[in-house]
Amino acid sequence: MKLLTHEIGSLAKPPWLVKASAGTPLDDSDVEHARTWGEKVGVDGHEELVEALQQGRLDKGELGHWASRYALRMLESAGLEVVYDSEQQRTEMYAWAVEHSNGFEPRGTVRSFDNKYYSKAAVLDRPSIDRAYDVEEYRFVAAHTDRRVKAPFTGPYTMVDWSYDEYYGHRGALGATAEERADARRRFLLDVAERVIRPNAAAVVGAGCEWIQIDEPALTTRPEEVPLGVEAYNESIEGIDATVSLHVCFSDYSLLFPHVLELENCLELQLEFANRDSRELGTDGAGRPGYAPLRLFKEHGGPSVGLGVLDIHSDFVEPAELVRDRIIYAAELLGPERVLVNPDCGLRTRSWDVAYQKLVNMVEGTRLAEEALNRAHAAAR
Repeated sequence: MKLLTHEIGSLAKPPWLVKASAGTPLDDSDVEHARTWGEKVGVDGHEELVEALQQGRLDKGELGHWASRYALRMLESAGLEVVYDSEQQRTEMYAWAVEHSNGFEPRGTVRSFDNKYYSKAAVLDRPSIDRAYDVEEYRFVAAHTDRRVKAPFTGPYTMVDWSYDEYYGHRGALGATAEERADARRRFLLDVAERVIRPNAAAVVGAGCEWIQIDEPALTTRPEEVPLGVEAYNESIEGIDATVSLHVCFSDYSLLFPHVLELENCLELQLEFANRDSRELGTDGAGRPGYAPLRLFKEHGGPSVGLGVLDIHSDFVEPAELVRDRIIYAAELLGPERVLVNPDCGLRTRSWDVAYQKLVNMVEGTRLAEEALNRAHAAAR
């Protein structure tokens, strides 16, 4: 039995990329970060980057490529089997998609969570894209890793929910009926799914990507709209021949059921559990309170689970034995064939030191869980 380990999306950008993007002078610690991590995870030719940073040659495009290579090597060195570049060449997940879409206009900055903010936009016209905007990024990533690649895309429901609607429901909004407002919302969602997400993702798959991830952190924001979010997901991947995951974080997962049973071509739901869980060891339900929502998967069936085993909001580094027990509990409840292993969400809120050690322990804990489950299986035969 083998349990697949993969990342979710983002890592913090290296300080030398952040400062260069902001036009801020670098200091010795930034150069040392490039040197130390280049050596630690074995980035080929990292001396070239160190020299460029020392000499002030700071082309932002080149630095973005270097950051991708560093992030890939970090994930590979940690032992993950499925990787991406942790969105090093992108801005923020919502802003990146909006920046490359027609029909949106910036409206300022709002808080996302913790001390993280995103630039919110308004839709003023029917959204579309002129060309697929993530193909170049995918090709770069694929050319710099020998691991399996999973490309993430911000989902249609999150793009709509995080935008102001000044087009679909704007006219006559004060006098609109509930049905008219719901219809405007649905048209907005399906246009984003069909005219933004789908052509971009399809082009990345056409370039060779075999696994894509749709990110929907906002999916349960309005519980009554979860079925609409599922419909938009299905529209966004219609006709795309690839493995597809749906990532939903920090939600009441009971709101997803039974609607997610209507998801088409969905390998797994990648969900957050660890930040609700005990830090004590144990493999019974009483000892694993954060994983209680797994009983919904036991009751209803549906996709496999991308099991979040790392709390991304804490510097606490989960021991491998704790990761092991979380996986064993899930595997015994659902069957190991329905369990894949990942962090709760992207690790961009953590330092590289913390993120790396968390991922190393996640992989080690996964191997420990495999050994325990295989022993139990052999004993039962």
